[in-house]
Amino acid sequence: MESLTLMALIVIGAYMLKSHDQKQRIALLGRHLGNYQIEKLMENLTEGYLRCLGEDDPARREQIWALLDTTEAKLSAQFDSFTTEFSQVAESETRVSKFPVAIPFAHRLFPGATFDLRKAFAIHARGITEVMKNNAGRSAKAKAFAMSAELFLMQHTCHWFCKSRTVASARLLARHKTSYQQVLDAVSPQTRNAYRALIGQ
Repeated sequence: MESLTLMALIVIGAYMLKSHDQKQRIALLGRHLGNYQIEKLMENLTEGYLRCLGEDDPARREQIWALLDTTEAKLSAQFDSFTTEFSQVAESETRVSKFPVAIPFAHRLFPGATFDLRKAFAIHARGITEVMKNNAGRSAKAKAFAMSAELFLMQHTCHWFCKSRTVASARLLARHKTSYQQVLDAVSPQTRNAYRALIGQ
């Protein structure tokens, strides 16, 4: 009986520590994201892409693409600013555990099994800018597909930092009906290679 009580106390303690750690991470990221409209611009883009792809009138479709180009440029500029601002956060606060599930303060207990969120955001910023500028000459549809992948991967990174890799992947699948691997395969080769090198995949 005593061993069961002890185990229950350990589980409760670990849960409380995990919740405290995650609340700190959510607050840190929210504090910096709150200065920008990145989430709103992401929502406008994803909804706009779907609306545009379902538009039968070519003239109207071109109008929507032009508006989306402007939204992409705004999002890219804001994410660049956010990345620059977030790069000033101390590294001790930006380590992300590579373990699939959340372990309380894993970034401090196992620093070798972590990556730097600031570096991940820098990779995302470059990827978003590259797609927005479209130097690769993608068609409008291909550009929308690539931008969606870049944004979904960035969102996955945010959820990974705040919760865990498993939770981030589950949220990605639930919200966008897309798996983490599908998103990683769909981003630009530069983003994919840099991201994999960072997380050690």
